[in-house]
Amino acid sequence: MIFLPETRLMSYGLVVSTGAQAIVSRPRDEGSDQELALPPDLEWLEELSVEDGDGDRVVAGDDGQKRSYAETARMFKLRRNLDQLDSFHRQKEHDVLQTREELKVCRQNIHGLVEQRDALEKDVEQEKAADNSVAVFRLRTQHKRLCQKLQSEEELEGDIITELKHLELELNEVEVELGRFSSLRQEVQEDERGFQVLKAQKATTRLQQEGRVNQNLQLKMQHLRDKQAAMMKKEELEGQKKIEERGANRKIAAKYLKETIKRMHQQEAEKEEQNRQLLEKRIQAVTSLKSNIAATQESLRVQQSRAKANAQKKEQQQRQLRESLQGQGINGIKHIYQQKQLETVKRKQEKFEERQKSKKVAIVAKLLQEDQLVKSRKRHEAKPPKLSNTDKLQSLARAREHLLHYLDAGPPSAAEERATNQLREFSGYSSSSSSSSDGEDPEETMHQEVDHQIPADSLAEPEFSGLWDDNYKKLLNEKTTLMQTEVKQEEPASAGGKLDVPAKKVQAKKLKHSPFISKPEVIIFKDFEVGKIYKKKIVLTNISYTTNQCKLLGVSTQLKDFISINFEPPGSLSAGMSCDTQAVFQPMINEDLEGDVQFASALGLFSVPVRCTIKKCELEVDSQLIDFGSHVVGQTVSRTITLTNKGALATLFSLDTSTCPSPESLHVQMPSQVSAHTCQETSSQNTTCGSQTSSELMGTGEIQPEQESQELPEASQHEKPVSEASAAGQEAIPQACVSTDAETKVDESPQGTGDINLGNIREGEIGPFESIKLEVVFTPTVPGEANLDFHIKFSNLSSKPIPIQVRGVGVSIPVWVVQPSIDLKICMFDRLYQDTVVVQSRASAALKVTFEVRPEMRKHMEILPKTGFIQAQSSFKAQLKFLPRRSLSKDAKTFFDSYTGVLEVPMTVQVSGQVQPVHFTVQACVTPSDLQFDRTEVDFGYCSIHTSAKSSVRLTNLSLLPQDFGFVGAPEFIEVQPNDGFGTLLPEETLEIDLIFSPNKAKVYNFQLNCKTEINRDFPLSCRAVGVRPPLELSHSLVQFGATALGDHSTAVLYLNHPHAKRNPSKPLVAPAGEDATAPEVPRLFSFSLPKDSHVGITPAAGRLLPGERCLVQVTFRPGLLEQEIKEEAERRLHRAKLLREKELELKRLAKQETKKEAPVEPSKGKKASVNPKTKMSEEPKQDSPTESPDPVDIQLEYSERYEEARACLLSSFTQRYSEFTVPCFISDGDPPEEDRQAPPTWSPFNTLYLKLQCPAVQPSLLVISNNGLNIIDFRQVVVGVEVIKRFTVQNISRESLDLSTLLLDIHGPFCLLNALRCIRPGEKHTLVLAFSPTLEKKFCETLEIRNHKMTLWVTLRGEGVVPVVTSSHPGGLLDFGYVFQKESTSQVLKLQNSSVVAVGFRVLLASLSSTRPRGGVDRVDVLLGNYTDPKLHPTVGDSSDSGSCSVSCAGTQNYSGLSVFSFVPGGGSIAPGESQDVTVTFQPDHPSVNYSDKLTIQLMNETEVCVVDLKGAASSHNMYLYGGDVLTVPIESLIPPLMTSPTQHAEAEVTEKPSIPVLVTLRASYSGGALTPAVRELQVGCIRSTPPSKKSAEFSWDTVASLQQQGFTVEPSKGTVEAGLKRTIRVTWSPQSGYKPYEVVQTCVPLTLKGDEKSVYKVTLMALVSNTAD
Repeated sequence: MIFLPETRLMSYGLVVSTGAQAIVSRPRDEGSDQELALPPDLEWLEELSVEDGDGDRVVAGDDGQKRSYAETARMFKLRRNLDQLDSFHRQKEHDVLQTREELKVCRQNIHGLVEQRDALEKDVEQEKAADNSVAVFRLRTQHKRLCQKLQSEEELEGDIITELKHLELELNEVEVELGRFSSLRQEVQEDERGFQVLKAQKATTRLQQEGRVNQNLQLKMQHLRDKQAAMMKKEELEGQKKIEERGANRKIAAKYLKETIKRMHQQEAEKEEQNRQLLEKRIQAVTSLKSNIAATQESLRVQQSRAKANAQKKEQQQRQLRESLQGQGINGIKHIYQQKQLETVKRKQEKFEERQKSKKVAIVAKLLQEDQLVKSRKRHEAKPPKLSNTDKLQSLARAREHLLHYLDAGPPSAAEERATNQLREFSGYSSSSSSSSDGEDPEETMHQEVDHQIPADSLAEPEFSGLWDDNYKKLLNEKTTLMQTEVKQEEPASAGGKLDVPAKKVQAKKLKHSPFISKPEVIIFKDFEVGKIYKKKIVLTNISYTTNQCKLLGVSTQLKDFISINFEPPGSLSAGMSCDTQAVFQPMINEDLEGDVQFASALGLFSVPVRCTIKKCELEVDSQLIDFGSHVVGQTVSRTITLTNKGALATLFSLDTSTCPSPESLHVQMPSQVSAHTCQETSSQNTTCGSQTSSELMGTGEIQPEQESQELPEASQHEKPVSEASAAGQEAIPQACVSTDAETKVDESPQGTGDINLGNIREGEIGPFESIKLEVVFTPTVPGEANLDFHIKFSNLSSKPIPIQVRGVGVSIPVWVVQPSIDLKICMFDRLYQDTVVVQSRASAALKVTFEVRPEMRKHMEILPKTGFIQAQSSFKAQLKFLPRRSLSKDAKTFFDSYTGVLEVPMTVQVSGQVQPVHFTVQACVTPSDLQFDRTEVDFGYCSIHTSAKSSVRLTNLSLLPQDFGFVGAPEFIEVQPNDGFGTLLPEETLEIDLIFSPNKAKVYNFQLNCKTEINRDFPLSCRAVGVRPPLELSHSLVQFGATALGDHSTAVLYLNHPHAKRNPSKPLVAPAGEDATAPEVPRLFSFSLPKDSHVGITPAAGRLLPGERCLVQVTFRPGLLEQEIKEEAERRLHRAKLLREKELELKRLAKQETKKEAPVEPSKGKKASVNPKTKMSEEPKQDSPTESPDPVDIQLEYSERYEEARACLLSSFTQRYSEFTVPCFISDGDPPEEDRQAPPTWSPFNTLYLKLQCPAVQPSLLVISNNGLNIIDFRQVVVGVEVIKRFTVQNISRESLDLSTLLLDIHGPFCLLNALRCIRPGEKHTLVLAFSPTLEKKFCETLEIRNHKMTLWVTLRGEGVVPVVTSSHPGGLLDFGYVFQKESTSQVLKLQNSSVVAVGFRVLLASLSSTRPRGGVDRVDVLLGNYTDPKLHPTVGDSSDSGSCSVSCAGTQNYSGLSVFSFVPGGGSIAPGESQDVTVTFQPDHPSVNYSDKLTIQLMNETEVCVVDLKGAASSHNMYLYGGDVLTVPIESLIPPLMTSPTQHAEAEVTEKPSIPVLVTLRASYSGGALTPAVRELQVGCIRSTPPSKKSAEFSWDTVASLQQQGFTVEPSKGTVEAGLKRTIRVTWSPQSGYKPYEVVQTCVPLTLKGDEKSVYKVTLMALVSNTAD
């Protein structure tokens, strides 16, 4: 920090670095290389210098010296300190300027106040002169206040001046310091300039280095690109090489692939052959399987029939036996049942005996095998002398019989008898062959038998007996005796559990005690743990009178698995001598064990008792009775009891305060533990019983099957109650535990414990050999005796709970309040409530009592008198006054809950001479008495004087007490409902109140409703409204329809008037100021808005009324069912049907299962079932498919049917329905503006009229059951002239007969009722047949009324007549098929296009097939006479333009076969809208003729002709023909074929030339206006295309063409060729030559030759003339 002498800069927080001051104050040492360490904020300079490198670290300055790090840091620090000093200087300058501004403002204020003071003094003088004391007093007060302000401002001015001087002084000091550091500032500036130069040099150097780095980088990139290009080139070469190798490899692979494919084909062929063979084998196997199945089925049938016969026979025998028994007076059914039961028991007994015998044989075999193994092992150890076979076998047989007798006392089984006989036979055979001494050991028989089983390579036997034989016999005798002794000892031990050793005599004295005593007398293993090993030493002392021996026999049976004895025989022991032994105990189960260690001595047997005990709990308390004595109420006394565990097992304990603990709750454990323990005990008991039973059976050695068979049912009977009891116990234990826990929780509550409470330690764990102190606290709260009995429960089941009794007596204080809790119930704010406080005294002297009220409650509560004296043995009464105010929540926050309103105030009564005061509590629930409206103002808006406006408000009772209210003083135009505005509001209840405003005048209404409560509190509600008079009026505002059936309708008529009245048309209010109230009347637009689904119609729904006009309005009510109701009913019916189907499926499935169960199951049926599983699987879905639930798609397809069923169901069950509707009628303010008539008019909501409709609906008597229940019959579009018939069915669903009638339909209309109406009974149906036949192209609609005395059913008939628009591709007229070969055919297609919107039917008619054409050739007379001409008909020979031709109105030449030469397909049909139909016409002649013709007519169903086509064709036997010229013959031909000529005549005709065919061509030139027009005619030469196409073309040529030219005729061309199927035109022109005479006919004859398949010559006659007029 910089220390500025004689300055105060330190006080203003100026901080300068210490290092900088050191640099300033210390002279620079030029020769010193020492550098100062940088401060933390300038460490970045060092990093910057390190990054720049050693070359940039020191740069020469201007003075030639080096700049170090410290100098650079010094420069930056100086710059920072100087900047800080400059900012401090600027701050001081700012403070001085600001202080000067404040001083200036203060002086201005002082100047203003002085002026005001002078003015007030002048006013005071003036008022004094005027003797106005009030004004003088007021002015003096103002003068005094101004003087005070002036004084304060002057004081402020002095303070500001002082502060300004101080600031100026500080500023001067700072400026002095700035002057002192001016030289330092110049030095810093020079250093900064040097630093900037250094920084620029570094930047230049860095740029040069970056340029060099970039250049090196570019060189590296270029080198890398060159390297990549070389690599790419190398890769391309390698890729090309690989491609070539791949191609070569592909060729090689293709070669091998072909070979592989060939081999695979061969393998596939072989596999196919194998598969074929395998298939044949399978077919054979299936065939054999079928035959086997058939045989098996046949055998099954035989077995079934035999079984049925046996069953029938058995039933017959049983029936006969039952009849015979009944005849003897015996109950046959009971007897048969008993016989069956006996047979069952006998079978079970036999099975049990066989099972027991087989088990016995197995046990005997195992015992024998073990004995043989043991004795063979001993025999190999010491070989005894050989015995004879007879003795061995006899001993073996005796041992076997002894074992069998030991195991089973019953008769031996068959297997045992066979084994015994074999042994006896073998023993007899041996006895006859050899003999031996009777004194040998019988056990050698077993050794001998084992010898047969020992292989040959066993130990070798000596040939002579040695000395060891005698020793072996002795050892064997001892072992045998010992084994027999052990067996005899084990048998009674296993049977009785104790050794029964008989007393023996020693030296003629009977022993009265054991020969040995043990130390300890009893071997005790206490508190053992499972898995550990315990050892104990035992000392046995001989207390007999003689030398004795001791030998260990073993331990008891129950201890064999846990205790082992380490005992070494001590030999002979003299009297008083002892020996040691060790008992090792390794427990495996956690149970107490008892038994004996058995020893044998020369004098007899003795034993040492053994006791093994598990860890147990031994719990006790030092005292079970706690007596506190007598204590004053309020005093607290505690006692402790000590709980001690003297056992080695820890346990959990808890204190139970229940008075009568149940046995289940005596232990601290969970229900799961209880049930587990119970199960464990049960299993252990069962195990014990089982072991006892088995031991008894083994001890007796006898098994009685009869007794067991009798005991089995008894055991089964006893098992069920035991299991039920165990289950009931398991269920009862958790319940008991739960109830115990609940009781414990209740006892731990303050209500249950009373004045005696338990301490904090109520449960826990007590370890082995530990003690825990339990605390009991006695705090008497009320006088009297207090008792508490509780139990200490333990989790250990073997530890019983310890009962503890606690007693104490509480003595009361001398003064008390009779009612310690005063409840004032529910109180309201600002209401006074009083009660009496009674104080009772039992003292023998008078006492002073003082009532203390909490300071917070003194504004709201008071007790009078506050102090009093209570006499001895008497009472004192004080008056409690409670007046809760609104400030209660603020004054008594600790006692009053503002949210719930509960007040609980503790009060105190101080008694003189009594240390403990008397406390009592005042309780109350304080609630407000306010009623609250949900809004403060009700605006009814604009209301017509013809209607009423309703507005609802919600009135809420904020109090917790019910309050009566009533709206009093309501105006006559307002109505309050319900109950006329009077009622009772329950606590916190909200009631919706309807305010109905009915104005009687058109004016503005502002009024107030007053709601008054029973405590005389008023709650106002402001209301406002505007009464208006609508410009239009309804004659009736209420329409009441009569009962109308569904499907019928009722109509009501009313009028809408526009009366003459002078009022404002746009505003219904009273006109404001400046507005004309008598504006001219204008037309009004009106519109009725009907509610949705109301079934109400209004006609007209909208219109326009001029002033003074009246409009008739018709209101129609058509009741019906809603679509939503019908759909819901359909869904319900569908769901019900689905449930029924599912139920049926479930019943069928159950029936199938029962059938399968009832069917007998035979072993051979498995094959049959396994043969055809697919058949059964396929049959089941077929059976279930009809009853499956419908798919959603099917439901949609059946929607109309389900919809109709639902609708009919609803109509049948419909009773009645009543509904009310309010229909608004909106009225405009006038017509739309004249500028834009299309603009919507303005509507005023307050001009609206309301029409109320009351609509009752009843069930209809007629129900439409056809047409999906709709009463609209739509014939849709029908072709004009066609009749369509539809049927309409109704049903009588009422309970009485109905006479149906109807009104006549329009007799000139298209609709017609074809059948008559009749009377239908309830439930009957009637079908009406209706026809629609339109005659015009338009829409038709009529209404059919079906009437009865109950209702009228309105049926709407509608349809549309449509004129069919069908066009043909052929416009009509001639259709020429041309020339064809005879007996060949050609066809042409006529396309019919239907452009109408309906399908149109058509038919095709042929004149030759018509039955109405003239007979007998009448239609041909005109043709013969030449009166008929048709310009469209072109005969084969002749000109169509100027000569007549035959008529096609009649059929021409026909085939000889009788078939029509023209045919068509199809003969009729229907054309869909917008579709087309092709009609194919075929021409097929059977003989040559040029006169084939007919007439084809296409006609619609309404007999309208689409087109009439004249058909024409010709047939030829040759391919060449000539077409054109004049007609020379009639177009009628006989159907009789020409006469047959003889063969000779036919040959002569062939030899002679064919006659030429005459052709006449008439040419007429016209002359008019002096100009001559040449005559021109055309002939056509054609070639018929044959069916097998021929490439040969036809030729034609004219002869003597030159002579024709001389007469003026020109023929072009004169010759040529014609291709098959084509025509060639020949043009003949005639021009009169010079010298031609008028009216002269020029005639010449020229032959025309045609060459095709035959040569034909036509003789063409040309006849020409000139005509002056055009024909």
